[in-house]
This record gives sequence, C-alpha cells and structure tokens, in this order.
Amino acid sequence: MVIDSHCHLDFPDFESEIEDVVARARSAGVARMITISTRIRQFEKIRALIERFDDVYGSVGTHCLHAAEEDDVPLETILSLASHPKVVAIGEAGLDYHYDHSPRDVQARGFRKHIAAARQTGLPLVIHARQADDDIASILEEEMGKGAFTAVLHCFSSGGGLARRGLALGFYVSFSGILTFKTAEEIREVARFVPHDRLLVETDAPYLAPVPFRGKRNEPAYVVDTARVLAETIGVSASEIGTITTANAFRLFSKMPRPDGLAAAA
Repeated sequence: MVIDSHCHLDFPDFESEIEDVVARARSAGVARMITISTRIRQFEKIRALIERFDDVYGSVGTHCLHAAEEDDVPLETILSLASHPKVVAIGEAGLDYHYDHSPRDVQARGFRKHIAAARQTGLPLVIHARQADDDIASILEEEMGKGAFTAVLHCFSSGGGLARRGLALGFYVSFSGILTFKTAEEIREVARFVPHDRLLVETDAPYLAPVPFRGKRNEPAYVVDTARVLAETIGVSASEIGTITTANAFRLFSKMPRPDGLAAAA
C-alpha cells in the first residue's frame, strides 16, 4: 500500500479518462490520492473529484505561479473551503523564482496567507519551492515564530540546506519521480538523511513521470515506481517503504481517514 500525496487530477490531461486513471492507481496498490489545488477560483474541479471518488482527497490553495491572479482572494475564503470534510491540506503555495510568473513580493504575500490558513485550520501546508531556498526557509522560520503549523516540502528538488531547515521546523519531505532520474544523485543524498518518519512519496502527476515512464504523462499508479527507488536509496524493502510512507501520510494529513484495519498497524 502506498499514498500518492500530491497529484493534479483536475488537470485537463486526465479529463477524458479519469475513471481509468483512478482504477489503475487502485490496482497498483495506491490507497489514497491527494489532488492538489493550484487555483482557489477553480476549486469546484477539486470538489467534484473528491466527492466522486472515495479514495481521492484534496487541498485548497493558489500556486505561487498564479499568485498575482488570486492576490485578492481573502484568507476567509481559504478557511471556508478548507472546512469541506475531504479537504486535508492547504496549498500548494510557496515561491518560484525559476519562472517568476508573479512578482516576488506577491508570491511572498500569498505564501504567508497560506501559512496563516494552515495555522488556523490545523491542516498541513503543501510547499512549492523552486530556486528560492533561502527566502522560503526564512519565511517559514519567521512565520513559525508567530505560531506553530505543519507542512511538507513537496516534490523535493532543492538543496540539502532547505531540507535540513524544514526538518528542523518539524516538516515532512516528499519525493517525486525526480528521485529516479540518473542525474538526481543530490536529491537521493537528501533522501538518505531525511528521518524515516518524515518521508513521503508523490507523483505530481501529470508531471515528472518516474523511470521507466520518464517523458510520458505521469499518473498516480506510477508512485509505486518512485517508492521502489526511495526504498533502494535508503536501504529498506519495498514493503517497508510502503508501510513507512503510508503511516507518515496519514499522520501528516490527519484529517484523511485510514482504510479499515490500518489504524492499529500504523
């Protein structure tokens, strides 16, 4: 059993075959899929999916690439939408200095708003970080001083410094198909020092398909391939990594119910 802790099932890539995509994930042993919001004003797409499929859960938030589009969305809207029984996270939000589609001050303002939502709801924040490690870490540390919240550094592709600073704040680190790429030894080195009780796996589907599917559209079923490489990287068995990351996912996304029979084991 494994959890895809981050995918985007609301994207057009899946629209014509969503039933088959979810069915393949189930057949591969994926017990839960968390479909992550990138635009609050498109939350109805997330709502439709989480209400359609029992094993699909969701988040609410504005991706930093769209921060300028939704700078006027108030915190109260996030809090209201987060009350849905199947919304288990806030975000994704953060900083992206690679594309810089939104001004950096607007990204930072949106990031802090999402942190406030995570703090007030008790739901974990899903953090996007790209080429902004120092600013991400500084904002997280400053905001933690205002009151505790929990979070995950999703699709980890940053330096070890951000991972260590995030871990020091009590956060989790999630690995995507990037972990399986031949050029990703630095990411595998990070995976080796992350405590086992802070590890998650994800697809970020439809992006970043793991080897042997690299270059194709990603989907939740492929999270098992990333989990297998993570197991090899940290020196545990495939079944152990499933147990570890599944327990971690249910601990972090605590609003998400466990399958019958799993509670005692995890």
